[in-house]
Amino acid sequence: MSEDHCYHCGLPVPAGVELVVEIDGRMRRMCCVGCQAVAKAIIDNGLGDYYRNRDALPESPREAMPAQLAGLALFDHADFQKTFVRELGESEREAALIIDGITCAACIWLIEQHVARQPGVLGIEINFASRRARVRWDEARAKLSAVLAAIAAIGYSAHPYDVARSEELARKERRNALWRVFVAGFGMMQVMMYAVPVYLAGEGDMSADIESLMRWASFVLTLPVVAYSAAPFFRGAWRDLRLRRVGMDVPVALGVGAAFIASVWATLTASGEVYFDSVTMFVFFLLGGRYLEMTARQRAVSVTEALARLMPAFAARVAAYPDDRSVVQVMAAELRPGDVVLVRPGETIPADGVVVEGRSSANEALLTGESVPVVKVPGASVIGGAVNVEGPLYLRVEQVGETTRLAAIIQLMERASLERPRIVQLADRIAARFIQALLLVAAAVAVAWWFIDPAKTLWITVSVLVVTCPCALSLATPVALTIASGAMARIGLLVTRSHAVETLARATHFVFDKTGTLTLGRPVLLEVLPLGRLNRLACTDLAAAIEQTSEHPFGVALREAVGSAVHVEAASNSPGCGMQAVFDGRTVRVGRPAWVGDLHGQPLPAAAQALLDCGDTVIALADEAGWLALLRFGDAIRPDAAAMIAELRAAGRQVALLTGDAAPVAARVAGALGIDAVRAGATPLEKHAYVEALQAQGAVVAMVGDGVNDAPVLARAQVSVAMGSGSQLARTQADLILLSENLMQLSRGYRLARRALRVIRQNLVWSFVYNFVALPLAMVGWVTPWMAGIGMSGSSLLVVLNSLRLQKPGKG
Repeated sequence: MSEDHCYHCGLPVPAGVELVVEIDGRMRRMCCVGCQAVAKAIIDNGLGDYYRNRDALPESPREAMPAQLAGLALFDHADFQKTFVRELGESEREAALIIDGITCAACIWLIEQHVARQPGVLGIEINFASRRARVRWDEARAKLSAVLAAIAAIGYSAHPYDVARSEELARKERRNALWRVFVAGFGMMQVMMYAVPVYLAGEGDMSADIESLMRWASFVLTLPVVAYSAAPFFRGAWRDLRLRRVGMDVPVALGVGAAFIASVWATLTASGEVYFDSVTMFVFFLLGGRYLEMTARQRAVSVTEALARLMPAFAARVAAYPDDRSVVQVMAAELRPGDVVLVRPGETIPADGVVVEGRSSANEALLTGESVPVVKVPGASVIGGAVNVEGPLYLRVEQVGETTRLAAIIQLMERASLERPRIVQLADRIAARFIQALLLVAAAVAVAWWFIDPAKTLWITVSVLVVTCPCALSLATPVALTIASGAMARIGLLVTRSHAVETLARATHFVFDKTGTLTLGRPVLLEVLPLGRLNRLACTDLAAAIEQTSEHPFGVALREAVGSAVHVEAASNSPGCGMQAVFDGRTVRVGRPAWVGDLHGQPLPAAAQALLDCGDTVIALADEAGWLALLRFGDAIRPDAAAMIAELRAAGRQVALLTGDAAPVAARVAGALGIDAVRAGATPLEKHAYVEALQAQGAVVAMVGDGVNDAPVLARAQVSVAMGSGSQLARTQADLILLSENLMQLSRGYRLARRALRVIRQNLVWSFVYNFVALPLAMVGWVTPWMAGIGMSGSSLLVVLNSLRLQKPGKG
């Protein structure tokens, strides 16, 4: 860099400005106080490697930097932090930020290293693709403004994450890539116009002056293609070489650069062959392939952005429900638990809560994968981000901001996106070794052809470098896993760990907890045994009438079991015993059999004893004259559990039931679902040992439980699936989360995981076959440089298109 330009930002140093910073033992000039402060902060913190490793210049902070730092105090206000900061502990906080000014991997390294050294900072992770950062710090030791000031001090700016800013970065990336493709495509077409006459001209048909003119015209048109369109390849290669590693861009940059330099030399000396047409052609094909890969990647990860857009910005808060129903428009972030909001038909629910008035249905498709709207009545829970479909609803807010179910889903998806599964790491290591071997092979080919036919040495070597670059190998696994994860999220199975898709596909044993997993997790009326004058229906109606005002789970189950109840009087509750009322002039009780029997003093009939011994909960109904009925309650099996178990068994998977419930109850559930392997009465330690024993026999175990109570055994299994209903979603550490009550989504997710594994294998087989076939063809001179460009970009594109098939429904 010239001494007349700022060493930090690259802009010209104004006349009369004498600002310097010592970097690597030399005094480097700076253009302004801002750049001087940034450079000094970098050097003082021992981060001088940034200047050695960077491959692009940052934006200059100029004199505006002090004003920017002054405004950072706003970030410390609790009200301002509502939308992007969440509490992790007593004083631990985590902020979701998006960072501007990142131009290369060295920027990521610099920011992470610098921020991690700040007092009170507990951790920082930056996603290069999305520029999104998660920063954790101790509020007792540091303020968020200090963290942001540290970022600003090295020349970057951080903002609260929002979807609009993220989408703007994605649009900018697409726009820049499209311009590069356009310039390369335009240059390719024009260069081919000059190259074709030269190829078609016979001996002596074209004079030397005309041929020289064609070459110079081709050079002028190829120059912007190499300098602008191919610039990312050269920057990437230079970065890799400076970091002493060999990446995908190195062979491409070598091939493009060598062909262009040789063509320029041939043009200047009017001798030899030129390859301007080949250079422009394979730059165009490579960029075209990368653009399609980028759009496919952005579309595949768009699920997170779609979820983030669900929550509305405003809400209609009711002034003083139910007395004053006037509403005021407020920011959704200003809502507090206990507030009542009005959600009209077609509007989006602004927070998690409970319906207090109104009847409607809610579209929760993006949140749970259920395409059918869910009926909402008073007492029903609602999810922020769902759309109210039919009638107006008054809702009492329970969770807001980062504590909502939607926020938990987004956080878990981001956690998965930041991880790299083992299979991807393995593919990257293979690709890196392959590139090193490729460079050695290319060098050997160049030497060999120099002795065979020197005129062909260059273009054959270029073809070898380009045609076998393992881009398809590197894309084979991550693209398929990314698309599969997005497809699973759409059907209601949320991937929270990077290895989950691959491991679920390889699972040989599915072990299920019972309560809340295969069953609903709440009591329902299973059986009514009449014992006296009333029939089954009359007994059910009478019991429901007595329990009409009860909040006990059995009372709720009774009311759900009948359409309408008879009229009773003087209903009262005896805690721990049951309910009592007056019906048709007689006292009637429903509750514990012993307490109910005290009303008339008669023993239970012998026929009732078998029902009492079944293992389920049994309550009695009686009046002053004697016993009327016994009512059996139990945890009902989910309606789709049997079909899901049948699908897994049909796929050859072993299914087991592992529960802490009594043996009779476990046997009833297992028999109804067709499960042969049952372990009842198991403690958490026994569940852990059961899974461990299966693994010792070589099984790949998928454990399905409630996510919190089954935490130890879920952690032991190779892959774990948790039921994601309720507020416990954010606390679960499971690898996958079933977002709805529909168990069929688990079997659909399993089929999708198996398809993803097949697609990965297809991609890897194609990548290896292509490289091992293309390499010898290029070595013997049967592949020209432009054919190499088509082959390399075509192989990568084929891998992406094959992976995109996972977005469409298909059989396992």
